[in-house]
Amino acid sequence: MSPRPHPGREFVLTLSCPDSAGLVHAVSGFLVRNSGNILESQQFDDRLGARFFMRVHFDVSDPNADLKTLRYRFGPVAEAYRISWTLRDASTPTRTLIMVSKFGHCLNDLLFRQRTGALNIEIPAIVSNHRDFEGLADTYGIPFHHIPVTRDTKAEAEAQLLDLVRDLNIDLVVLARYMQILSDDLCKQLEGHAINIHHSFLPSFKGARPYQQAYDRGVKLVGATAHYVTPELDEGQIIDQDVVRVDHSLDPDELVTVGRDVEAQVLAHAVKWHSENRVMVYGNRTVVFR
Repeated sequence: MSPRPHPGREFVLTLSCPDSAGLVHAVSGFLVRNSGNILESQQFDDRLGARFFMRVHFDVSDPNADLKTLRYRFGPVAEAYRISWTLRDASTPTRTLIMVSKFGHCLNDLLFRQRTGALNIEIPAIVSNHRDFEGLADTYGIPFHHIPVTRDTKAEAEAQLLDLVRDLNIDLVVLARYMQILSDDLCKQLEGHAINIHHSFLPSFKGARPYQQAYDRGVKLVGATAHYVTPELDEGQIIDQDVVRVDHSLDPDELVTVGRDVEAQVLAHAVKWHSENRVMVYGNRTVVFR
């Protein structure tokens, strides 16, 4: 595992802008002027869209080059090249609220990865419309919020959720198999800051008992998709996907086990990459600097 970034000394700059000559030189020049040393750099030039993307992880030796100062000094560079950008302290954990219903494999995986340092996140709260995982939350010392949802209480439940997001300064909401459809208004308020996971069968099976449907059709691939939450159900920008080969020997319960494993892994990838500022939304797509 890579060493943790040094607080106040390591930063991540992400940017996108119209493609033009001199962009890399402008960024590297900014770093040189501010005692910056590049630790990792990735870039993507979308020739079809004539747009440039870049992520730079760097440290600084000048003790006066703090986050506020660096942001101020990068302003003229960004203006000159029409750059959309973010600059963050690489060590700052992403404050993440996890939502779950009755399937706990993704929740349990995220909790374990966070506890062992594999994810640079902190989890101030777990929210569920059921109480099944209240005990699990207690073992990790994380406050558990039971917010029941019915057709009549949906608006009130979502208002409670938004209050938590604001009160706890949440950066990211993760739907770790949270089996409630969020309203369009809530999706818009969480846009770019909420990630969902769902199964991805070939062919696709929606509705009740998807694994039974997959078994009945004799699928050969079981997969999962992690994506940002948008008002269009399960149509948000894709962050990660994976598939596992299966065959006729697996019964429906065994397909469920395989599916849960791939769901947990794909969601963990998405949370990790988002928390490390490796994901950039680009229209209906994402640029992911792994």
